[in-house]
Amino acid sequence: MQFGTVEQAIEDIRAGKFIIVADDEDRENEGDLICAAQLVTPAKIHFLIRRAGGQICLALTPERCDHLGLPAQADEDRDRYRTAFTVSIDAAHRFGVTTGVGAADRAKTIQVAVDPATLPSDLRRGGHVFPLRAREGGVLQRVGHTETAVDLARFAGLYPAGVICEILNDDDSAPARRPQLERFAEEHGLTFITVAQVVAHRLRTERLVHRVAEARLPTESGDWRIIGYRNDVDIHEHVALVHGDVGDGENVLVRMHSKCLTGDVFGSRRCDCQWQLHAAMDMISEEGRGVVVYLDQEGRGIGLLNKLKAYELQDAGIDTVEANERLGFKPDLRNYGIGAQILLDLGLKSIRPMTNNPKKLVGLEGYGLRVDEGVRIQGPVTPDNRDYLDAKRSKLGHLFSH
Repeated sequence: MQFGTVEQAIEDIRAGKFIIVADDEDRENEGDLICAAQLVTPAKIHFLIRRAGGQICLALTPERCDHLGLPAQADEDRDRYRTAFTVSIDAAHRFGVTTGVGAADRAKTIQVAVDPATLPSDLRRGGHVFPLRAREGGVLQRVGHTETAVDLARFAGLYPAGVICEILNDDDSAPARRPQLERFAEEHGLTFITVAQVVAHRLRTERLVHRVAEARLPTESGDWRIIGYRNDVDIHEHVALVHGDVGDGENVLVRMHSKCLTGDVFGSRRCDCQWQLHAAMDMISEEGRGVVVYLDQEGRGIGLLNKLKAYELQDAGIDTVEANERLGFKPDLRNYGIGAQILLDLGLKSIRPMTNNPKKLVGLEGYGLRVDEGVRIQGPVTPDNRDYLDAKRSKLGHLFSH
């Protein structure tokens, strides 16, 4: 089954329909039913109880949680994904809510919780609806279903809150996986998307980078302009190195380079990062123009200290991909959406990315840039980096000829 589009999901949310959301395309990911809280009905809650089977939750903005006086549950009650549950709620008896258990009671509780006129005293604590506190910034701050529900409701022009319920397997013993989610979507005619698609949609449609400073940067590879960027997503600071005139934006040689302190600065031979950076700058200098975007994504996105922990594990005999997974990370957490926005800010339209990573080419095309061709940039293979390069080729799909 093909995934739907974010645009269709937004239309469905606006129409009061359910959609199914999984984290990404991995077959093992779990899925939630999501609808707009503003449009909830007893019939929708009944469907969640009977057909989904999971806990019925209400995704709210931080401001709404604060307004309603909903404190976070104790840390020990939070799950391993750091889902931010608040205390559970029922609407006060004066709204017609009795036990709080039934579909009508839970629908009324949700309606009261998202009514702008509601006060903290209108809710009873210790109830049957479980609010979730979304992160400020939505899916760009936390790639979760809570943030997806709030973002999609906002995109649909509705109150920024969503009803979420995990879909369980047929005997309610465990979360449904992708094959079961696909059958569920087909059976009920529901759009099925991923959180990753919502992230890409926001990166594609919102301006999130801002120039802060620009200066001349003379180097061994010639004179460059260095432009510093902040972004609205996180605290990371990125730079673009621009050589020559790229004003027409067409067919520009580009290197999207993720920060590597150990390689770029200290010359570590465990990786080929420094060689790739210097080679890219030399190739751009020879061509007469081009751009290097230097992204603060140390260790394929896991950060410097976690990268050093991964090195410890590699010294014990496992490869770079297994080390990331042993630490609880996906093999590659890098996101090139901010880098693509920097290229668009520079006026680029079509590019020739210097990379051995096919996924990077596909990712950049998703943000409104035309990829004319990929340019391979392979350095020397040494005894120190052979295992690293082998793992990138065999497990991450990088194109190496060694």
